[in-house]
Amino acid sequence: MGRLLVMTGPPGAGKSAAAAVVGERLNQSVVVTGDSFFGFLANGKVEPWLPAAHEQNETVIKAAAAATARFARDGYDTIYDGVVGPWFLPAFADATGLESLDYVILMPPLDVCLARVLGRRDHGFADESAVRHVHGDFANSEIDPRHIIGTVSESPHQIAELVLTARQSGALLYTRH
Repeated sequence: MGRLLVMTGPPGAGKSAAAAVVGERLNQSVVVTGDSFFGFLANGKVEPWLPAAHEQNETVIKAAAAATARFARDGYDTIYDGVVGPWFLPAFADATGLESLDYVILMPPLDVCLARVLGRRDHGFADESAVRHVHGDFANSEIDPRHIIGTVSESPHQIAELVLTARQSGALLYTRH
């Protein structure tokens, strides 16, 4: 059986770039992009950062978790790259059906996230108020600090190294209740 690593944080945290590097460093690996699951919503979609989106988001998170866990159960080291705040972690973990997973929040300062999001050229998301909102949600959440990597100027390779070192030490382990 493979292991599941949930790499999360606010928009602009560096999740996708670091997840790609982590995937390259693991033997048999899969990188699952959480945004893809929100893309499956065809009609009646509510922007995920709005309070009215809670039920929608929970459904998408559970579907993503179930699909992602299939790769881990079948022997792939799997990285889930998406927004799974601590408020959704229990639902995500339960939907995987796995006993445990590794969970890491990349948490640069707000100004770094904003600069990255607003400076993107190849990404359709550039909503400053949403970045502020989601960053605030993560910043105000209660989570064991061992799950947080505050990144500022590190390259995706350096972030991947920090994540893999923390994972190997067991610091990122989250066990379902």
